[in-house]
Amino acid sequence: MYIVVGLGNTGDAYVGTRHNLGRIFVDFLLERGNVHAKFLHLDTFMNKTGQALVKHVKSPKMAKKLVVIYDDLDLPLGTFKISYDRGSGGHKGVESIIKSLKTREFIRVRVGISPTTPSGKLKKPKGDDLVEKFILGEFKKSELDILKKVFKEAELALVSIVSNGVESAMNEFN
Repeated sequence: MYIVVGLGNTGDAYVGTRHNLGRIFVDFLLERGNVHAKFLHLDTFMNKTGQALVKHVKSPKMAKKLVVIYDDLDLPLGTFKISYDRGSGGHKGVESIIKSLKTREFIRVRVGISPTTPSGKLKKPKGDDLVEKFILGEFKKSELDILKKVFKEAELALVSIVSNGVESAMNEFN
């Protein structure tokens, strides 16, 4: 059985923020009911995700069937990418998971949140303060409309992961 967790921060102050995209996507998946997996809503902050996850993922073998969904500032809004056995890319939630589970061998579904120029070039904020302000900011209505389309496509990718395995899903959707 696959375990799916959407990264985000707990608390009303973070509901609807870009950094809670993983939680928002898991709510979308639960509402639709098309992905047959165990879904987790961890009651913790992003940088402590790994500590909460070790209660559910008890071995490296189980980690191989863990799907972690999260926001990615290095991908443009409207895109997603599936990866496996990679580093954290600087994402504190993923760093926490790698450290706590003592493995990088788990599946990631990274969903882009960065704005782009009209030519498609990333326009991500520069500097720690601006990055934090951006990722902790709420999605605009226009961004949510884009995300609905991405979520439907990423849902198909998750169905493929569960049915056919991560390699097949990466070949089909990346």
